[in-house]
Amino acid sequence: MRERSPAAIGGCLLLALLLLLGARGHAPAAGDLGSETNLPIPRFVSLRSDLVNLRTGPGTMYPIDWVFVRRDLPVEVIAEFDVWRKIRDWQGTVGWVHQSMLDGRRTVRISGSERALHREPNEDAAVVARLAPGVIGRLLECTDSWCRIEVDSNRGWLKRDEFWGVYPDEKIN
Repeated sequence: MRERSPAAIGGCLLLALLLLLGARGHAPAAGDLGSETNLPIPRFVSLRSDLVNLRTGPGTMYPIDWVFVRRDLPVEVIAEFDVWRKIRDWQGTVGWVHQSMLDGRRTVRISGSERALHREPNEDAAVVARLAPGVIGRLLECTDSWCRIEVDSNRGWLKRDEFWGVYPDEKIN
């Protein structure tokens, strides 16, 4: 039986890791930390540019599967490999982007139908603005079932189930 060199074993381990990361179709369990950043996995971030290539694997040798054309779009980081982050968008599209294309600023995407942005975290509070589906806003804070966001110069409160970009029990200060 032939002995394998440490480089060959390392290459096999790297290939196995890449296959495992590529096959992972769901987010890791809450509480995991990224192997590269030591930040929580999964976590929400936003796109830094109006043009972001989503690749089939973690590297420029992998083909571009999709191109995002909307800066500040919220995405969820679900895995890390070197300088690459595996992300998921609001529709469930998954792929790899370079870390330089992501921003830690939190944003949200309005979902469903038109939403009323309230002055206070209360359905009876005055309406500050009406937001169409697909509108992107900056996440400012979250309490129990409400989050405060900013869209253009309008600040107000929305229920958590009226947008995508925050976890059900997540506290944001």
